[in-house]
Amino acid sequence: MRPPMRSPGRPEPSRAVQRHFWRRIASGVTTAEAAVAVGVSWPVATRWFRHAGGMPPISLDEPTGRYLSFVEREEIALLRAQEFGVREIARRIGRDAGTISRELRRNAATRGGKPVYRALVAQWKAQQAAKRPKTAKLAGDDRLREYVQERLAGSVRRPDGMIVTGPEAPGWKGLNKPHRQDRRWATAWSPEQISHRLHADFPDDESMRISHEAIYQALFIEGRGALKRELVMCLRTGRALRVPRARSQNKPQGHVTADVILSERPAEAGDRAVPGHWEGDLIIGTGRSAIGTLVERSSRSTLLVHLPRLEGWGESPPVKNGPSLGGYGAIAMNAALTTSMAQLPEQLRKTLTWDRGKELSGHAQFALDTGTKVFFADPHSPWQRPTNENTNGLLRQYFPKGTDLSRWSSTDLEAVAMAINNRPRKVLGWRTPAEVFEEQLRSLQQPGVATTG
Repeated sequence: MRPPMRSPGRPEPSRAVQRHFWRRIASGVTTAEAAVAVGVSWPVATRWFRHAGGMPPISLDEPTGRYLSFVEREEIALLRAQEFGVREIARRIGRDAGTISRELRRNAATRGGKPVYRALVAQWKAQQAAKRPKTAKLAGDDRLREYVQERLAGSVRRPDGMIVTGPEAPGWKGLNKPHRQDRRWATAWSPEQISHRLHADFPDDESMRISHEAIYQALFIEGRGALKRELVMCLRTGRALRVPRARSQNKPQGHVTADVILSERPAEAGDRAVPGHWEGDLIIGTGRSAIGTLVERSSRSTLLVHLPRLEGWGESPPVKNGPSLGGYGAIAMNAALTTSMAQLPEQLRKTLTWDRGKELSGHAQFALDTGTKVFFADPHSPWQRPTNENTNGLLRQYFPKGTDLSRWSSTDLEAVAMAINNRPRKVLGWRTPAEVFEEQLRSLQQPGVATTG
């Protein structure tokens, strides 16, 4: 039998369970959802994720049939409990008798004084024996490790060589990247920059080579020990865990359901031939100030939505999960949009395409109040609202970034909208949006004209 192994308490789950867990993580689901899928508790799954730095510690490819699987070990345990012989067990599971004999001899549980075959213990012993521990390159090469650490955490210096200390940053607690707080100033080359710079600095020294992925693993994976984990604070993102790409593209958007995504928008809204389809967004200023913008896709006519701050703003510190007093919370946004859209004829307020902002999370009520169906563009896809994005760029002439937008009254916004709507546009044959919009209104007032409202 194998020599005695230190008992791990409850043996870790099989590789198949771990592989299933990391596949679920790679698909973009949360750690809690992946835990439910593989049948482990949420704290256990969170520990797996954090200890591995968010990076799969094992290959996600299915193993070949050369090695016994956990399912086969369970079958062996059942047949052995029924006192079947080695050859009969081998015949029933389709393996060589020598394979079964070695499995029973090597991986049996021995803590009771005599060998007893249990599938879970056998799987753990096989996984422990299959490990091939290898010293990380950064841990075994002092010169390479010092080069990497210096470029990650080197001090920021003035042209004369004097160190600029920067702010006094709080201590690193091992959590994910800090939000809205000072961080340590460092030279902070990215791992990819460090990896490629080695070729230029040491063109003839092949020992001074390391991939950027190996540097990330040394930073993120607990137990590697080559680089101090607090060096993640020197990275541009400051992130202490690898975020799976699918998860970063699958952020929860509870207010965006399957019936309001862009692909469900009527086809007539895409070709701009029929008026009444709008695009909307916010332009943001300092101090939680904002202005809503609405642009009609066919005429390019613009409406500006006044979003004043609510009563109580600035009088006391903001309350977490409390009411939004900045002027563009869901309730205030619905009220302001409803007021603006209600001025239009029903035939000219068919759909509204918005980005994924939470300010329009009450879109269902807005649709009931105005009859305007709301659709949401895909994440990180501003080109799906091109007219609105172009108009927001024009509006920055009047509302520059970094300024307080709450100082402008509704009368001021109306004047700016009038200026924008009376500019000749090349896309309209040098007519103005106001002229085209006026034509649309006249066509609706003509008797006998069919509408698609």
